[in-house]
Amino acid sequence: MPLLIVIGGILLLFLLVARFKLNAFIAFIIVSLMVGFAEGMPLEALVASVQNGIGSTLGFLILILGLGAMLGKLVADSGAAQRITTKLVGRFGKRYIQWAVVLTGFIVGIPMFYSVGFVILVPLVFTVAAATGLPLLYVGIPMLASLSVTHGYLPPHPAPTAISDMFGADFGKTLVYGIIVAIPAIIVAGPLFARTLGRINATPMKEFINPRVLTDEEMPGTAVSIFTALLPVLLIALATICGYLLPEQHPATQVISFLGNPVIAMLIAVLVAIYTLGLARGRSMKEVMGTVSEGVTGITMVTLIIAGAGALKQVLVDSGVSDYIADLLKGSTISPLILAWGIATAIRVCVGSATVAGLTAAGIVLPLVHQSGVSPELMVLAIGSGSLMLSHVNDSGFWLFKEYFNLSVNDTLRSWTVMETTVGVMGLIGVLILNTFI
Repeated sequence: MPLLIVIGGILLLFLLVARFKLNAFIAFIIVSLMVGFAEGMPLEALVASVQNGIGSTLGFLILILGLGAMLGKLVADSGAAQRITTKLVGRFGKRYIQWAVVLTGFIVGIPMFYSVGFVILVPLVFTVAAATGLPLLYVGIPMLASLSVTHGYLPPHPAPTAISDMFGADFGKTLVYGIIVAIPAIIVAGPLFARTLGRINATPMKEFINPRVLTDEEMPGTAVSIFTALLPVLLIALATICGYLLPEQHPATQVISFLGNPVIAMLIAVLVAIYTLGLARGRSMKEVMGTVSEGVTGITMVTLIIAGAGALKQVLVDSGVSDYIADLLKGSTISPLILAWGIATAIRVCVGSATVAGLTAAGIVLPLVHQSGVSPELMVLAIGSGSLMLSHVNDSGFWLFKEYFNLSVNDTLRSWTVMETTVGVMGLIGVLILNTFI
């Protein structure tokens, strides 16, 4: 019976979001209350569970999301993203243009939310394709594969960060493992897959082309742009590596661990960006703080959706559903990594949102992380991979791609949907291979 209640709750979530177009946060709260009530939770305990779920989810995450949004906005508005793109494209040349845009998407995609990165980088893809005479999808798909992978696999993006916190996964290890898994996924879903799309004729709609391209003088330098965008990754990775090489009580280990703490790393990166991408470029502090504020306002709804998913997770735990599901799966011979990936995939197909799919799946499989002995970092990546699978007409990213590249629904399915599915399948393969060595 508890399992049927969970399935019913997921179906209700699907209907509310996809069929009735209800705001995802409101839908999560309704489903959380319905599931808890159906499980027989006392009403006061049910409300407390929802409140605790929201509070525990946002306690750590709000710092990461807020600082990440600030950094992403500074990178975008300063012209650092454009600088990275133009420099790498110029350095790689026409022959290796795909690898230039892959690297650009990866560097810019780490600090920047997917939708922001899409809107900023796709017009630059249009410019590059027009200048080189190459097919639009040949240039665009590798860029979007990079953006998609960073969105689904890597902290500090919303779902991977929230799931890492939920599972108690080491943030640095998740990032390092994620990069290892991401590289082959991007190569196959990006440059290699894009070469099979020659028959699809994509043309950018004029109104979606960025009307203003910054001049060389208006943009920060290449080294500064790349360093600032990647600074949180560098600090977190450094702390993880030092954790392996130096004794735990070594003074340097403690200092580096502090600097590599995700919150501290993001705070340092934002402070550096305020100077390198703002004040050092001649902007006033008032202007820079305006950019920072705009970045934060853009993540309000994402934050609420994650909070709603946290409420559902807590209800599943407090009502005993999670333990019930874990008991059912104890005798299963299927790897917990495959189970987590499959559940995330199923929810992704039903609901559309990768963030919703990832967080909902995490709440369902949470007990497996502790009972199965599987690496929590790999569970984060397995769910992230599944949450990207089979994007179709109920995913906003599907329509964003379709309209920007002026494609039919059929051609969007043949390009975008296959690319996202390739990313998801390659992610699972990478996780399973990595699991044999960890």
